[in-house]
Order: sequence, then C-alpha cells, then structure tokens
Amino acid sequence: MDFSSAKSSLIRFRASANSFLSQYEPVILLLAPLLTLLVARVLQSFLDAVREKGFKQTFVAFFMSSIKLVPGVNKYIEAEKQKVVDKMQSGVKSKREGWWTELPRAGLGVGVIEKLKEEKGKDVVWQGKCSGTVYIGGSEAEGHFSLINEACSMFAHTNPLHLDIFQSVARFEAEVIAMTAALLGNKEKASGGQVCGNMTSGGTESILLAVKSSRDYMRNKRGITRPEMIIPVSAHSAYDKAAQYFNIKLWRVPVDKEFRADVKAIKKYINRNTILIVGSAPGFPHGIIDPIQELGELALSHGTCLHVDLCLGGFVLPFAKKLGYPIPPFDFSVQGVTSISVDVHKYGLAPKGTSVGLENYPLFYEIRILNLTEWSGGLYVSPTVAGSRPGGLIAGAWAALMSLGQEGYLENTKAIMEVSESIQKGIKEIPELFIIGRPDMTIVAFGSDVVDIFEVNDIMSSKGWHLNPLQRPNSIHICVTLQHVAVVDVFRRDLRESVETVKQNPGPANGSLAPIYGAAGRMPDRGMVNELLVNYMDSTC
Repeated sequence: MDFSSAKSSLIRFRASANSFLSQYEPVILLLAPLLTLLVARVLQSFLDAVREKGFKQTFVAFFMSSIKLVPGVNKYIEAEKQKVVDKMQSGVKSKREGWWTELPRAGLGVGVIEKLKEEKGKDVVWQGKCSGTVYIGGSEAEGHFSLINEACSMFAHTNPLHLDIFQSVARFEAEVIAMTAALLGNKEKASGGQVCGNMTSGGTESILLAVKSSRDYMRNKRGITRPEMIIPVSAHSAYDKAAQYFNIKLWRVPVDKEFRADVKAIKKYINRNTILIVGSAPGFPHGIIDPIQELGELALSHGTCLHVDLCLGGFVLPFAKKLGYPIPPFDFSVQGVTSISVDVHKYGLAPKGTSVGLENYPLFYEIRILNLTEWSGGLYVSPTVAGSRPGGLIAGAWAALMSLGQEGYLENTKAIMEVSESIQKGIKEIPELFIIGRPDMTIVAFGSDVVDIFEVNDIMSSKGWHLNPLQRPNSIHICVTLQHVAVVDVFRRDLRESVETVKQNPGPANGSLAPIYGAAGRMPDRGMVNELLVNYMDSTC
C-alpha cells in the first residue's frame, strides 16, 4: 500500500468516526474516557485487595463500609461495640479514678518512694504464673534481679547520644552487640564476617530498623521505589507497623500444615518490587522455627533481603543446640540472611527495653545512620529511631551477659527446655487437648476440639495464671521462663482441673472473656475487630 492509499484510508476512517460520534453530546465524549479510567482504577484496587485479603474479606469490608452509610446503622454498630467493651471491663472500676492530672502544689520529696511502693503493690501478681512477661527467675529483691537493678541505677543518668562524655556506655553497647553477634554466626563463612548493629528499645524497634534498612538498601541497589515485603501469618505484628511507617506493601501468606512459613507460598508473591522476606526462630504464636535455610536459598535466588526474627530465640537456640537439641539452622550461618533481631530483655535476662538489631551488610548500617543533618544546632547523627537513649539499660544488658556467661545461659536453657518438655508431656496426657504443631523451643501452644479453649483459659486465669489467647486456630500458649521452673507441676495440675471443670460445666462464666475471644475469631470484618480493640484500649486506662 502506497502513501496516497494509506492517506485515503485514514480520511475515510476519520469521516466514519466523526459520523458515528456526532450522535453523542460533546460533554459525554469528554467524560467517557475519564469515567472509564475511574472504573478501571476502582477495578484494579478491588483486584489488588482481593489478592491481598481474599475475596471474602474484601467483600465483607466493602459491604460493611457501604452499610455504615445508611442513616442510623453506624450509630447502632457503635452502640453494640460499646456493649462488648463494657462487658470486657465488667466489674472493673475506672483506673483513672484518683489519677494526678496536674503537678502537686508541693512536691512529695522522698515520700514519693512510698507512693511508688503503694502503686506497685496494686499490680497483678506475676511471680511464677505469667506466660513470658518476666524472664528472670526468683524474687525482685535478690539474685540476678538485684544485680541488674544496681547496674541500671549506676548508669541511670547516662546517654549514649553523647559518646564523648559517656564512653563507658558506648563501650558496653559495642560489646553487647559483639557478644550477641558471636552467638548468632557472625564468625561463620556465610556471614562474611561483616555483622554490625545497634541496641534498641525492644524487638519492635529492631524489626523496624531492619525493614527500613532493607527498603533503603534495595532502593539503592535495584532502584525499587514501590517496595513490598512478604511475611507468614505467624510473623510478629511489628511488620505491620513497619509497613505503615515506611510505606511498604505488606503481603501476609499462610503457613504450612506444620505451622511453619510456607516457602512455596512466599515464592508466589515475590516480584520485582520485593525488598524483604521474613522468617521467625521461633514464631511467637506456636514456638515453631520457620525453615530459615530454605528461605535463605529463596532470598539469594531472587536477590532480596531476608530478616530472621530471633527476639525470642536468640539467647536460647544457640545454647539448646550446644545441649544437643535438634535445632535447625537459624542465624547468620545461613546464606541469604541479611538481618536479625534479638531481644536481650527476654531470655538474655537483661532489663526491659533492651534488644539488638544485627545486619550483615556494612551498607545497611551506612544507610541507617544517615541521619546526619546540617540543622542550625550543628552536626547530628543517630543510629536508631531514638536520639537520646537510656544508658542505664545498656549497662544492665552488659551486666546480664557478663554475669551469666556461656555457662549461666547453658544452665538456664537446660532448665527451661526441660520445663517445656514437661508441659508438653502433661498436655498430651489430657485427651481433650492437642499441641499446635511441634514446638522447637519454650513456647507451647495448645487447643481443643472437645472444650472451648478460651473457657479453659478463663478458669486458668481464676487460678492466677496469665496465658496468651491465640487465634487461627483458637488456642492458648505458655511461654516458659525461669519463673516456671518451680511451678511446672502446679501448672499441669491446674490445667488438668480447668479442662475437667469446663467439660463438666460448659459455657462461659459471668464476666469471662471467652465469648469475646471466640467472637473476635469468627468475626469476618477484621476492621471491626481492630476498632473494638482500640475502643477497649482507650477506655481501659
């Protein structure tokens, strides 16, 4: 076809198109493309939501959002939510009664110590019967407790932000990081011997820093500007925070039949925007170690980062492995692991508010500390979320590691692992209960197909125990600490009696939380569950 023929065809096409479009109003022709783009955008958002949350949850969320637009419906829903909150708080007086809302006219002076003791005396009795919470054994007035308290007090007014002044604290932090990294494979060939890090306020901050470093590193390395990360549903909620704070798309994928991260499922979500995949050792809900070795291979093959959450396992798994327990690979000895978070204030037996974030790429660290600014106050650099940090806690963590040493941690690990095994044995002897998966460490989760496990939890609570209710599946767990060594037989007895009580008298007791947990687990609108929890939190304190 020559040029003249092509030109004639275009002229005929234009004439035909103009003839066809002449029957429509110009404003319609103007709005049609815009409406088409809008519909396409809405459809794309809907498909993205379906991919992320599933069709059912997306439809329920859309339905609930729509129905709340009906006059009176939203008011009714809010009233019903408040009834639930009131039920959760039934029999509890307002905790704000008698609270100070202004500075006292005259200070209390040293009398404030008596006031502190008085208020502390109103706290829940936690000695021996709390899941996790307090990991140090014995009484607060003696032993390791007393040592940590003295160390914290000695450095209570120090601040590692001022490195030139508080050089001792700067050294303590560096040594805590080095000692922790040495436990977790920094000398192994896979790590490259380049592990670095910082102390943080807890596992959440350590995870936040790892996510931010991964985001920034992958932006520099691969130009990713729309970052995504992939985590199993068993991963900690800190990743949800990180996704919100750092504008990262978060994909939560199901675990496998053994409640471990499903590597094949994670692989399906990896794309060119993936900056990070995550594994836990162990996961908080069930105490099960994810397949870190396989996740490392997956991360390497796709050129993405891999974070391992060792907040619970960091000061147990290395020693359990030395004691001969079958612990799978979990640390920097695994190729592909780029960062690790580990809490010193859990099984490290350090004061609350101490964790370590470790990274095996110097570039990670260089990116993270790039908080240097040229504001009018002069040069300023800070390696963590916080600027000023409590040097007393760093000193307390250093004191914990140095006072216990490898032998102390081996002894502690042996004790709590034996308690964990004893609890598992006791649960297996109760036919109405079953253990969730195969716990690798000191967290034992259990459920029931015979009795309401949340009713069992309520009876255990009436006996002074504070366990953790879980969902999907409905279950409860106990995180074993040194506090439980002396009371493991009491736990087994109380659990057996609680199951029998519920079996003989099914149905929630007055003021119990079993119906609330059960309803939350069955409630299809997860947004409403979140609103319910926020309302409860706001009205509780």
